Order: sequence, then C-alpha cells, then structure tokens
Amino acid sequence: MHIMKKLAAAAAVSFALGAHAAPTESLPTTGTLVVVPAYGEVKHANDQAVVTLAVEEQDKDKAAAASRVNQKMKQGLEIVKKEDPSASLKTQGYYTYPVYPEERVLPNGQPVKQRVPTAWRVGQYLEVTTTNLDKLPKTVAAAQKILTLNNINFGLTPETTRKLDDQRIAATYKNLNERIGSIANAMGRKVGDAVIDTIDFEGSGNYTESRPAAAPMIMMRAKAADMAEVAEPSFEPGETTLQMQVVGKVRFK
Repeated sequence: MHIMKKLAAAAAVSFALGAHAAPTESLPTTGTLVVVPAYGEVKHANDQAVVTLAVEEQDKDKAAAASRVNQKMKQGLEIVKKEDPSASLKTQGYYTYPVYPEERVLPNGQPVKQRVPTAWRVGQYLEVTTTNLDKLPKTVAAAQKILTLNNINFGLTPETTRKLDDQRIAATYKNLNERIGSIANAMGRKVGDAVIDTIDFEGSGNYTESRPAAAPMIMMRAKAADMAEVAEPSFEPGETTLQMQVVGKVRFK
C-alpha cells in the first residue's frame, strides 16, 4: 500500500511537470493588419555654400552713413563677382536705425519723455550662393576687406538632392521589407504570407537645412584699414543626411 502511494505521487508530479512544459498556443494571425514604420537615409558631401556678408555704418548724419554703406556694398559686390563669377548674389535686409543716448532720469525719478537720436545706424546684407567651395576661402577673404562675414551654411544643391531621391527611396523601402520580415518571424509566419496593403511615403525628411538667425553684426567704421589684407578663413563643408519615413500596412493571409 505504501508503494502504491509513492507511485501515485510520482505520477502526479510527472503529470504536473508535463503540463507546465507544454507549449503555449499562439494567437491566430490570419487576416491580421500590421502597421509597420520604416526609415531610410543617405549621406552626401555638401556641394553648396550660402554665405551672408554685411556692412554697417554709424554717423550723426544719416545720409553720410547711408552713403558709406552704399559705397561699400557696391565695392563688395564687385569683389565677389570678380573672385567668383559663377556665384549667385542677392542684396537684402537694408535697415536704418536711430541711436539714442542713455536714458536720463530727472530728480523726481521720472525718465525724460522725449529722446533725440544722437546718431544713425545703417546697414545691408549680401547673400552669396556658390558651388565653388575650393575657392570659397579666398573669395570670403577678399570680400572681408570691405564687408564682414555674418553667416555661412553648407548644404546640397537642388540638383544633387534630386539625384539622391532614388537612393533614399530604395533605402527606406529596403528597411520596410526588413522590418516586415522580422515581424513575420516573431509571429511565426512566413514572409510570403504577408501582403502589403498600403504604403504611405510621408516625406518627413528634412530636405533643406534651416538657416539660423543672422548673428549680430560687428560695428564698422570708415577707416583706411578697412582695405587691409585679410587672412583666408578655414571652412569644412561637411556632409548632409537626407532622411525619409514610410509607413506600411501589411495584412497576413
């Protein structure tokens, strides 16, 4: 009788272990619709630069300040055209601001209501777009005899961006297929059981780099030293990454 009890207990333990080791049934996936996001990117060396040059003058006589700005901008344009004939030039942002003295306070603590400007600030910007990156340092150095370098951005020409579109789309679609394969494997299904229902190319990649706000310009005075030689600056164009996002809806048979 004692032996029978031991055998019954061993059988119960064996049954319990067998039940615990039994594989869990997977959920049915027939007709399942899966939303799959995918990403792709391509990189390319920058082949275009957008340079912002500037001139600013200050004078008690507004007309005198404007005259010097106009003259220097004309000289700057001639220099840039000579150094880089293929560059695209655009003047912009002409401004005239009054310069006021520090606010005086009356004995009763009230500020003086009427302030009269003591001088005028006049300035203008010049935007230079060029693909001649090898000569860019020399061009900028020559322009800096008259103008100041206010900002520079490197990027891709529209032509290069269009040429990279095929590569970007192919990379994104490849990533979509890889993800679908991984999902099918995780679900215990074959890739052949999946049918793409919808592909939504959202086009969420940043195709152009946003330009930062123009930095404050350095105050310039009319001096003979303005025409002094300027050492060439150093530039590293770097590269641009073009991205794309796609969302695919996949249905399993």
